[in-house]
Amino acid sequence: MALAAIYILFSNNNLYNVVALEVIGVLAVLEFLLLHAPDVAIAEAAVGAVLSPFVFLVAIRLTKRGEER
Repeated sequence: MALAAIYILFSNNNLYNVVALEVIGVLAVLEFLLLHAPDVAIAEAAVGAVLSPFVFLVAIRLTKRGEER
């Protein structure tokens, strides 16, 4: 999880940053499952591993630099 966070800090590619964010979300879900907190894991899976990366991908798609719409 820490490696993905460090990668996000030093990467310039927004798409790869979203993938790393999704990796962090999936690892957080696994961590919550190992801690026997399935309710928190389900919430994290919905928000951290699915919804947030989707919103970022839509935002990246809608704000491409240097391209005409």
